[in-house]
Formats: sequence, C-alpha cells, structure tokens
Amino acid sequence: MNRIVAIVGRPNVGKSRLFNRLARKRISIVHDQPGVTRDVISAEVRDGAYLLLDTGGIGLKGGESSAQIVAATEVQVQFAIDTSSVILFMVDAKDGVTALDERIANRLRRRDQAVMLVVNKIDFHDARRDDPDFYKLGLGEPFFVSAEHGVGEVALRDAILAKLGPEPLETPEAKAAHEALCVCFLGRPNVGKSSLSNRLIRSDRLIVNEEPGTTRDAIEVPFEFKGRDGKFYPFRLIDTAGIKAATKVASSVEYFSRLRALDAIKRTDVVFLVLDAMEGVTQQDKAIAGEVVKEAKPVVIVVNKWDLVHDSFQRPEGVPGYETEREFREKFEHALFDRLFFTPGAPVVFVSAMSGYEIDRMLNAAVKLHRQLEAKLPTAKLNQTLIRLAERTPPPAAGGKRFRIYYAVQTGNRPFRIRLFCNQERHLRESYRRYLEAGIIAEFGLSGCPMLFDLVGKKPRDADSAAHDADRD
Repeated sequence: MNRIVAIVGRPNVGKSRLFNRLARKRISIVHDQPGVTRDVISAEVRDGAYLLLDTGGIGLKGGESSAQIVAATEVQVQFAIDTSSVILFMVDAKDGVTALDERIANRLRRRDQAVMLVVNKIDFHDARRDDPDFYKLGLGEPFFVSAEHGVGEVALRDAILAKLGPEPLETPEAKAAHEALCVCFLGRPNVGKSSLSNRLIRSDRLIVNEEPGTTRDAIEVPFEFKGRDGKFYPFRLIDTAGIKAATKVASSVEYFSRLRALDAIKRTDVVFLVLDAMEGVTQQDKAIAGEVVKEAKPVVIVVNKWDLVHDSFQRPEGVPGYETEREFREKFEHALFDRLFFTPGAPVVFVSAMSGYEIDRMLNAAVKLHRQLEAKLPTAKLNQTLIRLAERTPPPAAGGKRFRIYYAVQTGNRPFRIRLFCNQERHLRESYRRYLEAGIIAEFGLSGCPMLFDLVGKKPRDADSAAHDADRD
C-alpha cells in the first residue's frame, strides 16, 4: 500500500489549515474565500513518512471561479482520491452535515481506501460531538478536531499512522528521490509556467488556464529526466503562482500567493525564470530576477512562447524591424542581458510549452548548472584571475583610497563563496563587485552560478601603522 493521505471535502471547511498543521509548515494558503486551493498541494510528513495532499473544494460554485477552473479543480480532486491510500473527509461542525457532504460521503463509501471522517471547528461547537448526523454518514467514528487551535491533532495523527501501518525501510529509490534536483518556475502571471510544468511531467497535473492567476500555491511534483548522457536524473518541480508587483496585489489571497512564490526560491536548487517571448523583459521581470539574485540561486532564463515568434516569421509580413528569426533571437538576448545585467552569463533557452520546442535543453541546462556548483576553484588561479582583472580595470578611488585585494580563497559552494582579504571593505563599490564576479564566472566557466564575496578588511592598528598604510595606499 502506498503512503499517500488526501484531505477532501467541500469548499471552506478548513482543509488547507489542517494540511498546514499536519505538515507542520505553512504551505497551503488559508483564507475564508472559497476556492483558494485549486491544484493538489503536497508535503512530506516526516513523523510517519507519508505524503499529504491538500485538494480544492468539491462542489465549488461557478460564480466563485470560471467553469473551466471549477471542472479542472474537480479533476485534480479525483486525482488525489485515486492515488491515496487514506482519505480524510472533512466536514464543518458549524454547518453540520450538508446535502453536499452526504453526496461526497456516498461517493467515498464506494472506494476501497480507508476513509476517515474529520469534523473540524469543534472548539466553538462542542455540542456537535453528539450530533447523530455525523454517524449517519456511514464512515465510522468521527475525529473531532480544531485545525486552527490543534484540538484533536494528536489523536488524528495516531489514527492516520495506524491506518498506514509501520513505516517501511527507506529504499534506494526513496533515498534518490530525497536527493532529487529541485527546480522551480518563476515569473509574472500568464507567461506559461504551468504549461511548462505540464509539458515536463507529460500530464495535466497542474491547472492551466488563460485567466491570469490560476495557480495560487507553490506546487511540488516529482519526475525523472533522461539526460544527454543517457542517465535518468530525479527532479522535484515547483510550479509557483505568478508574481505581481507588490503595488498591484489586490487581495490577501494574491498577497499570500506572492509570498509562497518567493518562499519557493529558498527551497529550490535551480530557478527557471520564465519570460514571454512576445513581451520581452518587463520591469516586473527585472524585479523577480532581483529576488532570485538576493537569494543567491542559480538561474536559467527561459523565454517561453517561442512558437508565436516562429509563426510570425512564417507569415509574409514577418516581424517589423527584423529580417530573420535568428536576428530577432540575438537582439532579444542582447536586450535581455542589458536589463538583467546582474545575472552575468545565465544560460538562456528559447522554448515553447505548446509545441515542446527545446524543453529538454532547459533541463539539461539545469543539470549542468547543478554540476558546476560543485566546482573547486584552485586558489592560485583564483588569485591570478583577480590580479589580472584589477590590472585590466583598476578599482575606482573612494575617499582618496582604492580598494585592494591581498589574497582570495574559495570557502563554499551553492552559492560559490569567495573570501577576499582586502584593505578596507567599504572601499569596494557595487559596480566593481559585479565586475569581479563576472570576471571569475567567465574565467572558470560558471555561467549562471551565483557568487558571494566575504570581505575581510585589515584590523585597526596603532596610529603610526595606519598612517604608514595610508601613505602606501
């Protein structure tokens, strides 16, 4: 029996709150608005070693979301039910048993899996414990909980583990899954992140809709990729909600979606920054790239919807101002790095989620980046490189003094950390820092890899020594 537990129920009964409590992490967005959860959200529950799934509400009304999204959400719920071995059917103590609850219970009683009835929000409605309607659902003894305050949590955890049975010994396959390369798609709303995710995992696992903002949570999905060397590489994919500019966030749901997407950067190994081929690099794309750089994560720049560019060049009128598709691509890439100057050498891949064009190249770039991050930079060559860079372009004077490096050594990977022993840390200007980083990245072939400098200045000494150093500088 697999060890997958799914939480299902009608909208707004507290499924996401229970999911976060059992997972011991704030993963799913919790909000009073029905229909916030649309895709299936997953998390590993360590104390018991099982996969927990949060689902969208069954019976979501069309007025709360488009008919297409409602239908897609129902498909996702069925996916969770079909793949789980234990189902937590959640109802609301405040509302009692509704007609929709009864229909869902009838549907679940026909399943072969273990179904556990969970009555939520009991802390405010203790009298509901004796409500015979819960027992009439025919799902056995109910578990009374408060997902918000933790009432009944321990008993529910124990019951889930009893249904799952003893935790199996970790297999080599399971160990490999834990070591999988984690990648995430990041970008503005409606640039095709979920379409790319579906193309990678060859299914409609994630909801894709032309309506911007369809994805609300950061969704994590495992898959395997066969690399150019013929080996299979385990991946974990995080599809995130589109990141709007902070000034354009119109609701608390959008606000928390934005936070989840930004939090996904911390959990990922390689970031796929997705741009729209027809729109170029916008100010918001630049801001999102800045968030990736701030977290010192390696990045592959993915230019999606290249099929639209290709189709434009097949028409007689072509694309105004460009003779060929190749010329358009070259100028696009040049303009891209002109705006994203703080991502030196990041690999750029032009892809199409619709046709599958160059999708494999995108994953090969991630595998290559992941390998590059293990590199050891020889200390002698590192110092020679820095001397050559300083001779080619001396650092600008600041307050009558120039920044000077005495010695450098690599101290870490993921990101690369370089300790620079220098005269005074404050003399290193940001523009010159970027120049040195770009030079090292180019010299050692580390395109797309993040690099951080740890500056160690000279310790203060007596006034005579300080004056002598000032004369030398």
